[in-house]
Amino acid sequence: MQFTVGAVSLGCNKNQVDTETALGLLKEKGYAFTANPRNADILIVNTCGFIESAKEESIDTILEMAAYKKTGRCRLLVVTGCLAQRYRDQLMEEMPEIDLLLGVNQYQHLDEAIRQALAGHRLSLCQDDFHYFEHQRVLTTPPFTAYIKIGEGCSNRCSFCAIPDIRGPYRSRNEGAILQEIRQLAEDGVKEHILVAQDTTRYGTDIQKHSTLPSLIRSAASIDGVSWVRVLYCYPDETSEELLDVLADTPHVCPYLDIPVQHINDAILRRMRRRGTSHDILKCIRGARERHLTLRTSLIVGFPGETEAQFCELLDFVKEAQFDRLGAFMFSPEEGTPAADMPDQIPEEIKQERFDRLMSLQQQISLKKNLNRIGSVENVLVTRSGDNIHEGIIFGRSQHEAPETDGDIVIRTDQTQIKPGEFISVRFTQAEPYTLYGEIQSAMEE
Repeated sequence: MQFTVGAVSLGCNKNQVDTETALGLLKEKGYAFTANPRNADILIVNTCGFIESAKEESIDTILEMAAYKKTGRCRLLVVTGCLAQRYRDQLMEEMPEIDLLLGVNQYQHLDEAIRQALAGHRLSLCQDDFHYFEHQRVLTTPPFTAYIKIGEGCSNRCSFCAIPDIRGPYRSRNEGAILQEIRQLAEDGVKEHILVAQDTTRYGTDIQKHSTLPSLIRSAASIDGVSWVRVLYCYPDETSEELLDVLADTPHVCPYLDIPVQHINDAILRRMRRRGTSHDILKCIRGARERHLTLRTSLIVGFPGETEAQFCELLDFVKEAQFDRLGAFMFSPEEGTPAADMPDQIPEEIKQERFDRLMSLQQQISLKKNLNRIGSVENVLVTRSGDNIHEGIIFGRSQHEAPETDGDIVIRTDQTQIKPGEFISVRFTQAEPYTLYGEIQSAMEE
């Protein structure tokens, strides 16, 4: 009997790759797929457990999917991902709706575990052997974009983060396997290949002294059919001059640097147990600006003990750095992490007030950055066509916008033959803080 599977993937794009790997395995075993959970015999929820709001979303989604046992065809509810790995005992005890619990690195057992669960055996398989399971994926991204996982786990041990406890120490994925996956995806029509890991600049350092990320990027960009290689989640202290040069000067590599610095005050960075210092951060930013790279970062406000003066130092840093893209989070005390038990926890209302001030500042910076692009012409990847609501427009991204986190480029056109996945030349005509508007100049070579 052929079973139909529906999947919900929550959290980060690394989780999304795990979901795609699981679906690839099930496709090989003959399962069918549906986007409508009502029509699924088996529902899979890949959970996130990074911060409290993500945990709540995961629990709510599990319960929402469990309801299809009554209102749909669902015979089996499978829960996997970070929440499953970290809270396996509690979930098995407190959520009888779950039929199969699978850890973050147990997908090779998924088909057999499903068959046992369908036979009435409620299972929990969450032991992590710290290997990397290689398998062809079923993409859940648009067909022209794919995330490429280059490593698993994390060894940084930031005081606010539970990822090392959930996913284990950092280990690099085999370079040959990465390049073969990119080669296959390019043959299948993927044009934008986004390299991700908890810390991409650690790539290769578990095998040798220095990161081999620059050579990996060069090799990936040289593969036939690859139009763009984008890299996310670099750490400032490991962002070498060589890496900056590769990002700036290599054909088919997006001149885009994503460095989640979290703060600039050295006392706060020490409390966060972040690698490197403010000096490393400022050196990295100077190097990126000298090479005209697009800069993205993420920051945490309201970390335990953060004073008003330290927060103002952060604001001054943002004013000086002029990040092209910036995301911010209010500190969330994560159970079991050192930061959760630190003294001088910041009240929620102060966190919110600081968050609002920071994002208000960044909105002004983002608007200025976008206004400076008016009149310029750039190569844009079309990401979606207009619908009935957006008739006469299409949406896209340039090399300076990463998917999901950065704003849209909105292009007015009556050329209905232009489809997602095509490249066009666009002149920018208007700007908002997080949106650019433009008009087509011509189709472009990839």
